[in-house]
Amino acid sequence: CEVRPGPEFLTRSYLFYANRLFKALQFYYWDPSCRDPSYSLVIKGRLRLRQASWITRGATEADYHLHKVGIVFHSPKAMREVASWINQTSGEGCRGFLPPGRSWAPGALYEVLSAKTERDCTAALGFAMHELSLVRVERHFQPLLQPQQSGSRLVEELYLGDIHTDWGERLHYRPTGYQRPMQSALHHVHPCPACGIISRADEHHPPILPARAALPMQLSGSWVSTHCEVRPAVLFLTRYFTFHGSNHTWEGHYYHYSDPLCRQPTFTIYASGHYTQGIPSSKVRGGTELAFKVTRARVTPMDQVTVLMLNSSEAGSCGLAGSWSAGVEQDITPTNGCLALGIKLPHTEYELFKTEQDTQERSLLYIGERPTDGSSPDSPDKRPTSYQAPLIQCAAASEEFSNYISLKYVGRKDANGIEALKPLPVAFLLFIALLFLRWD
Repeated sequence: CEVRPGPEFLTRSYLFYANRLFKALQFYYWDPSCRDPSYSLVIKGRLRLRQASWITRGATEADYHLHKVGIVFHSPKAMREVASWINQTSGEGCRGFLPPGRSWAPGALYEVLSAKTERDCTAALGFAMHELSLVRVERHFQPLLQPQQSGSRLVEELYLGDIHTDWGERLHYRPTGYQRPMQSALHHVHPCPACGIISRADEHHPPILPARAALPMQLSGSWVSTHCEVRPAVLFLTRYFTFHGSNHTWEGHYYHYSDPLCRQPTFTIYASGHYTQGIPSSKVRGGTELAFKVTRARVTPMDQVTVLMLNSSEAGSCGLAGSWSAGVEQDITPTNGCLALGIKLPHTEYELFKTEQDTQERSLLYIGERPTDGSSPDSPDKRPTSYQAPLIQCAAASEEFSNYISLKYVGRKDANGIEALKPLPVAFLLFIALLFLRWD
């Protein structure tokens, strides 16, 4: 179940034909578990791949043309709400989209965009398919997880352009980053209960995802990126966080790279501080609102380009002027951050967090999506309403973690009766996956 800025909760199923035509299904929901459908969109058009992106390395730029978009409502409430949006905010050609008093008809398809009639009533929905303008396909091999099995299976993932975090900008935003990847219906990660459910659905029968137990927010422990992350404005990075629940302090490492495989490091940022007690989000059900104070930071340049940039920065704006060298860490707290890297100290960010378990019962941490414009969520009104790619837990504070996580990970005793963590082969699996990674 995907969370888009707004928030919007949806699942997607896209089909691409050899003749460049495509059919995309987007299923929208009232809830963050994607169990209570609101409406479905069926989108038809044509996609033409162009050339390798000059902005986002590893991506392919594409042009698309929409032929038609239809909407199917799954409840009278959804029909009334969407009709109100369209009638109030659309142009003359859309004000009569649904006459007042029109009764809900289960399964009826209403056209909201038609290239033939030049009618487009989709703006009121915040709908755009600009995600198709940036495409990347990754293929790698997933080791078989069953003890009696050996070898690996092919996994294909489709990365499409990111959605702007500002609702008003999303209709004309051209992506430079990605959303979380879509899985191939034939070659997807295993296990993936949602994959089959979503791939078999249609606009009249939206997918209802399996119920999942809600986890209390417990941050204690260490969390790490599961892959190389791509952010808007050409940022490639991995993240590693440690949270200390006993005194509400945190520390994080941000490893930045110049390539989409995160093999060519540019600089590393270490930051630390403290955070507030979380409260349930009133905007994003299932999320927790926190405030993070950044009080200290250190920077390590990893290539000569970054070294030159930092050494040419204004005196007193980023560590000791002219003293930077590759591989050597420097404290930037005395200069209140680093102007060249956009770091200000001290600094407070208003965040949105969520914890989940995946199908292998591993704990995942979702942190709020960064503003697309590169700014910081430094005020409550800029608090995120969607999430970045999840981090996976690689260590835990035993006294708090054991309260909610499966005993497969915590509390299992060894031969001497001592409680110990069950080892997770996550890093090894990620390493193997990266060895086979390539992109088209």
